[in-house]
Amino acid sequence: MVSVGYTLMSEQAGPKQLVDHAVRAEAAGFDQLVISDHYYPWLDSQGHSPYAWSVLGAVAHATNRAELMSFVTCPIRRYHPAVVAQKASTVGVLSDGRFTLGLGAGENLNEHVVGGWPHVQQRHEMFSEALQIIRPLLNGETLTFSGNHYDVPDAYVWDRPARPVPMAIAASGRQSATLAAEHGDGIVATEPDRHIIEMYDDAGGAGRPRYGQVAICYGPDEAECRKIVHDQFRWFGLGWKVNADLPGPEGFAAATQFVREEDVAEGIPCGPDVERHVEAFARFVDAGFTHVSIVQVGGETQPMFLDWAQEQLLPRLREL
Repeated sequence: MVSVGYTLMSEQAGPKQLVDHAVRAEAAGFDQLVISDHYYPWLDSQGHSPYAWSVLGAVAHATNRAELMSFVTCPIRRYHPAVVAQKASTVGVLSDGRFTLGLGAGENLNEHVVGGWPHVQQRHEMFSEALQIIRPLLNGETLTFSGNHYDVPDAYVWDRPARPVPMAIAASGRQSATLAAEHGDGIVATEPDRHIIEMYDDAGGAGRPRYGQVAICYGPDEAECRKIVHDQFRWFGLGWKVNADLPGPEGFAAATQFVREEDVAEGIPCGPDVERHVEAFARFVDAGFTHVSIVQVGGETQPMFLDWAQEQLLPRLREL
C-alpha cells in the first residue's frame, strides 16, 4: 500500500496554522507529513514563509504517529551541511525516529538571501560534498572533511535517534538519480516520471522508498478553485530549470503573467470531484512511487480539505 502524505505548505500558511494542520492531518489518517523549506513564497499572494525547522520541532511534539519529512532542504547555501545534520538528528530525537531528511540542490528564490547563487555545475559539486558531510554525521561519526567548497575541521552530532535519520534526495535526471542512489536512502521527485525511477533503480536504488508530491485544489466550487490555483500556484508549470534560477516572487509573477486559469487547471485538478484527484495521485502510484504527499492549494482551505479527505479521499486512495 502506498503511503499517503499531507504537505505542510509553508508558503501558504503561518507557523501556528501549520502545526494545527499537522495535528488535524494525522487525526484524519494521513501517514506522513512533509514540509517545504523556504525563505520566500513563490508568489506574494501566498503570503507566508516561516522557518520550517521550528515548525518541524513543534509538529514532532504535537503528533505521535505520522512520519515527518523535509520536502526538501537545500544544504549548500543558507544552511551549512554540518548544521543540517545536527538539526535533522534533533528532529529525529523529538519525533522518536519518525523523521526523514529530504535534500535537494535548492532554488535561487531561497538561497540568494545569504549571497550569490552559484552556477548549476558548481551547485551540483556543492551538493555532492554536502551529502558526504551529512551522512557520516547522521551515522554518529566524528568528521573531518576538506573539499573544494566546504571545510569541516572537526564535527560530531551528540543527540541522535536510535536509528540514524534516513536521507531522501531529490532527482530530476540521470546525474541526480545516480547521486540519490549513491548517497541516499530514498529518492524524491515532483513529476510522475517512471523513467526517473528506472534510472534510480539502475543506479542501485531498487527497493528503496520513492517520494512524490501531487498538487490538487479541492473545493465545492470548481471555478473558485481554479481562481485560487491561478492566483497562488501558476508558477508550478515553469519547470525545474526556471524555478531554480528566478530570484524572487517578483520574478515568478513576471514569468507567469500570461498564464491563464485554464492553463493551470490542465495540470492541477480543481473542484469537488474526488475521482479527478484520485486520478492525479494514481499517476505517481503507476510510476512506481511508494510515498505520495498531497498539496492542497490555498492556505485558508486546509480545514475543509482535511475533513473531506478523511471522509472521501483517503478511503479511495487506500484502494489503489
